[in-house]
Order: sequence, then C-alpha cells, then structure tokens
Amino acid sequence: MTDTTDQHPKKLWGGRFAEETAPLVEQFNASVGFDQRLAEQDIRGSLAHVDMLGAVGILTGDEVAQIQGGLNAILRDIQAGNFEWRLDREDVHMNVEAALRDVVGPVAGKLHTARSRNDQVAVDFRLFTKEAALTLEQLTRGLRRVMVQEAEKHLSSANGRPVILPGYTHLQVAQPILLSHWFMAYAAMLERDEGRFRDAALRMDESPLGSSALAGTPWPIDRHQTASALGFARPTANSLDGVGSRDFALEFLSACAILMAHLSRLSEETVLYSTFEFGFLTLPDSHTTGSSIMPQKKNPDVSELARGKAGRVFGNLMGLLTVVKGTPLAYNKDLQEDKEGVFDSFDTCAIVLNLYAEMLPKSVWNAEVTLRAAGRGYSTATDLADHLARSGVPFREAHEVVGGLVGLASRSGRQLWELSDAEMRAAHPLLSAEVAAALTVEASVAGRKSYGGTAPERVREAVEAAKAGLAE
Repeated sequence: MTDTTDQHPKKLWGGRFAEETAPLVEQFNASVGFDQRLAEQDIRGSLAHVDMLGAVGILTGDEVAQIQGGLNAILRDIQAGNFEWRLDREDVHMNVEAALRDVVGPVAGKLHTARSRNDQVAVDFRLFTKEAALTLEQLTRGLRRVMVQEAEKHLSSANGRPVILPGYTHLQVAQPILLSHWFMAYAAMLERDEGRFRDAALRMDESPLGSSALAGTPWPIDRHQTASALGFARPTANSLDGVGSRDFALEFLSACAILMAHLSRLSEETVLYSTFEFGFLTLPDSHTTGSSIMPQKKNPDVSELARGKAGRVFGNLMGLLTVVKGTPLAYNKDLQEDKEGVFDSFDTCAIVLNLYAEMLPKSVWNAEVTLRAAGRGYSTATDLADHLARSGVPFREAHEVVGGLVGLASRSGRQLWELSDAEMRAAHPLLSAEVAAALTVEASVAGRKSYGGTAPERVREAVEAAKAGLAE
C-alpha cells in the first residue's frame, strides 16, 4: 500500500476546517458501526460510477482500471473479514474511499467526481432495501407454501377424514371449521404480505446515483448507464427527491410491520393451542425450550419471541416516520437514523419466517382433541337456526328460539343434541330429537359450501388454486 497520510487532511472533507473534530462529536457523528453493512452495495455503486465516468470520457481507461482494481481488492478484504473499519472515518463511504486512497494513491480522489455522499448513501440504501424486500418476498412465499402443504396434509387425518378445529370469535367457541381452512387463512394473509414486498421493490426500483448533492451535476454523466449497471429499472426523475426521500424505506418497514402482525397472530394461536388446557397442538422439541427449575415444562419460545419481536418491528416503522416527518429537502443528517431499523426489521422478519417454515411441518395436531373441542360451546347452534330458516321461519325468530334452547341446555349441563324430543318440540313445532341428533360438527362443516367456506370441497379447491399460484 502507498502511505499518503501526510499528503491529505485527516478528513476527506476537512479542507475548510481549521480545528479537528471533537472526540465526542466524532463518536456521535459516526455511523460506521452499523452502515458498514452496506459495504458491498457501496462498492458496487462506486464500480458502476467509475465505469460510467470512463465511458463518458471524464476519466481515462487507466484511471478507471486502477480505481476498479483497488475497489475489488477492498471488497475481497471486507468479504474475508480483513478490513479495518475506523471510527475516525465516520461511515462506510469514507472508510472505503480512504482505503482506496491507501491502495491506489491520489487517483482515488477522482472516484468522487460528479458524485456526493448524498446520492452515494441513497443508492447504497436503495440497493440494500430493494434486495431485502425481494428476499422477504421469497421467504414469505416459502412459508405460504408450507401453510398450503399443511392444509393439504390435514384434509385427511389418521381416520381418513379432515381434521376439525373449533373456530372462535372473541376467543369463544363459535363454529367448527377445518384445520385446513385455518391454515389457508394464514396462507391468504401471507400472499398479501408477499405482494406488498414485491410492490415495494417495484416502486423503489430507481437509482438516485447522479443526483449528486441535491441539484444534479454539470458533468456529462450517464445516469441511465449506472442505473442499468446496478440493476435498477431507471434513474430517479428528480434530484431533490432522489437524495432526500426515504419513503422506499418506510414502505419496506410498513410491509415488515404488517407481516409481523400476521406472524404475531399466528404465534398467539400457536402458544394457546399448545397449552395443556387446549391440547390441540404438540410443538417439536427442536423448536421449544425447557425450564431451569420445572422439569416438566416445554415452552413455546419461538412463538413467544416472534410475538414479542413484532413490537420492535412496529417501533422501527414509527421511528423512521418520526425522523422524516420534519426534515426539509434535501439531505439532512437526521437521515442517518434510517438504516438500523431497516436492518433490524429485515433480520427479524427473515428469521421468524424461516423458523415457522421449519417448525410447522414438525408440529403434531391432536385431531381427537380438536374434534371434541369443536363440539363444545354449542358450536352448531347456528346450524339449528338455519334449519328453521330453511323451513320458512324468519331468521331472527329462529335465532330467538335457538337462543332459548342453548340457555336450557347450558343450565342443565347438556349439549343441544342431548335435549329431548319434548323439549325440542316445546321450543318450536318444526324441531325434534331427530333434528337435534343431526347437529354434528362434521355436518356443520360439510354444509358450509359457500365460496371461501370451510366445507371440505371448498377448502380443497382453495388448496389447489394456491398450489397452482405457487407453481407460477
């Protein structure tokens, strides 16, 4: 390496300053502790920029080759873990540029021609966020595929019949549903989540490189070339917007927050269903933990942590909204606070998606327990009201009649199908013990054949449609 330390001010921007930066300011100002994660994107952006500078004749071929060779050498050092990150160089950009100067000498200074750290950080961050959105799109798709596979698997249980689960409203038993229907509900949520990440990636598919500080540049650059080289669909149309906007990060964080809301709901049900009191679900040993004092415990830590980590992802979205709400155009140092939340939300969503994709296929649903639970709480009462309504009784009158029968049964500790013929006929002449005996959870599920309903044929249609969509 060429030692050029004495030929340059300590800071690459330090020419205007007569006094060194105070140590506490140095510490407060530095972002290299977290933005070094953008090193690969930063070097990719610089490689595209210097290649363009050569193509338009701003730099010579030899200068381009020297700079590109130095950047690739630095990238190899970073990937190998041999790069020394220095706090006094503030951020990832200054660390890479200073290292480039150490490698290739003064020609390194030509890299920053027609570029500012403002558009440099904007393009690095867009590259990362776009790639993160596309990664989460695929991981969400992977978990959606697991949900559909589980739905298909549980259309048949050990006895060849679909697994039936109690459906709830207000966490009270409401109506029986297929377990497969429950899985397909989460598959539907995840399909929308997948679409949000895909849509976000499309909207952020613009390169701010070449916007320079805020107003563009007088140099004859080719922004379409650099955009294409970096895999963007086009350059941003407005230089102020290019360097000053972070709505792409907000949209990404919003998609992460909605995904984590869905996964938190899934976690809540997984925690409940795996308790001794419910007994619906046995989680695998590989994805649960024990207690340091109670040897019988099997704790659903994956689900509990996923439920808890949703809060930090929500906080990351609110944090960045708060940062950008009062920042004038274009770049302000406030925007240094845009990255950690995006990194954290990406990491959190990725691991939770992967964990659930591993855990759900290894979990065991206790079909006999769920079937018994589905029959409790008078879950077929609506079916009895529908029976009366189909016989011409106004539904509100039928509702009143069946409500009275539920009260009668609950006071005597019986189910509806255990009421006598006399009790049924006393409530309404169209009712009988024979009608009551037909109030099985299997019949209730089978009868709900409306589009999107829980009848086995409707759920099977939904599974097949989902499988076809996933195969595209």
